[in-house]
Amino acid sequence: MPQVRLRYFALFREQAGCREEEFATSAPTPGLLYEELATRHGFRLGRAQLKVAINGAFADWGTPLADGDEVVFIPPVAGG
Repeated sequence: MPQVRLRYFALFREQAGCREEEFATSAPTPGLLYEELATRHGFRLGRAQLKVAINGAFADWGTPLADGDEVVFIPPVAGG
């Protein structure tokens, strides 16, 4: 089972209760990983509202995950 490093910002940090975590997942893509984490941490935002980055680069929700990847789900930014 691949181990990924997750970094959380803003709303996700509050909902997950941490800034980052190592997570073993059977999800082959960020899209399925997000569904798994939404169940685990109660994330309420839909994927259409988010962007995802893998190893510091924006990625598609269907990009294959590899062991050791760093994944960041980027929520909408509020402010002015």
